Amino acid sequence: METFDVVVVGGGPSGATAAHDLARQGRRVLLLDKAGRIKPCGGAIPPRLVRDFDIPDSIIVARVNAARMISPTDKEVDMPIDGGFVGMVDREHFDEFLRARAAECGAVRRTGSFEQVERDLDGTAIVAFTEKGGTLVRIRARSVIGADGAKSKVAKQEVPAAARVPCVFAYHEIIESPADGAGKFDAKRCDVFYQGKHSPDFYSWIFPHGDTTSIGTGSAHKGFSLRGSVGALRQATGLEGARTIRREGAPIPMKPAKRWDNGRDVVLAGDASGVVAPASGEGIYYAMLGGRLAAEAAEAFLASGDPAALKLARKRFMKAHGRVFWILGIMQYFWYSSDKRREKFVAICADKDVQRLTWESYMNKELVRRDPLAHVRIFFKDLAHLFGFARA
Repeated sequence: METFDVVVVGGGPSGATAAHDLARQGRRVLLLDKAGRIKPCGGAIPPRLVRDFDIPDSIIVARVNAARMISPTDKEVDMPIDGGFVGMVDREHFDEFLRARAAECGAVRRTGSFEQVERDLDGTAIVAFTEKGGTLVRIRARSVIGADGAKSKVAKQEVPAAARVPCVFAYHEIIESPADGAGKFDAKRCDVFYQGKHSPDFYSWIFPHGDTTSIGTGSAHKGFSLRGSVGALRQATGLEGARTIRREGAPIPMKPAKRWDNGRDVVLAGDASGVVAPASGEGIYYAMLGGRLAAEAAEAFLASGDPAALKLARKRFMKAHGRVFWILGIMQYFWYSSDKRREKFVAICADKDVQRLTWESYMNKELVRRDPLAHVRIFFKDLAHLFGFARA
């Protein structure tokens, strides 16, 4: 039976990043991923991700320089990005680039479906997975990183509390992009729809990816037809006739799990640990950061033999981004609860202070603290909208 320092279960951005970082450090790593898995995703990545993870220009299929917020009454608020851009990637090619890069650094790639973590006589983890054709394979692992997405099978077995994180179910359709300027379509603008008819508790989107475009929505409401919603959105925006390339759906966690490790030899990363930002649903940057932190925690564990080192992944992530996730969770709970509040939320987005601080925080993944007067102005403007003193 082969033995690896780390078996990474899941080859999305989080797992591929973890495998890449560990392999670069000389660890013997196996990266296990399902064949043909493409996560439904808007595909937006901020400049900080491009810098921190050395993403080449060739992987970025479009550069968005503005977002348009659309209210329940179809009022449109444009939020231009001053002096920057949001990179757009196609997950089909982006994820494969990350996996291939990990392999170039020495990670061993295997395609298969994870079954369970078993234990050898000495307590060492044995990762069992099924290859194409039904062959059951077992691999010994000194440590395991579970990066197998929301509703993670690794989490369900090894860190049960993480498997109970609430989720929004997302669905999108990848279509052939219309000509730039056709109707209201803009190849350099993301359109975000805050309309209860398209999502009763989240939002819907049209995100351009160069030759293709993602049209999607999300909701935690059981019985709400996501496919019907996307069909209605395509019809309302004149995109019903565009050729559909593929359809994808998956659960997306909306809250970081309270525990990411099993106190023994397993640590979670990415969606498996719940690191998708509330309100925005942004996950690629946080997934890759989570993968990097999980790799650091696994390396510390392998070097010291102390299982407590596995807790470093969550501790470091929450120290850097826990406050942002808390604020975004409150925003989603409050502003997305009714069309009346969504209308006011979109109106607030017209404020120049809101736009500037929003983009600065998004691009750099840090709360903007250097302009306290702007925060004060936003606070009082928010109060005016809440109490009806400002027009929506």
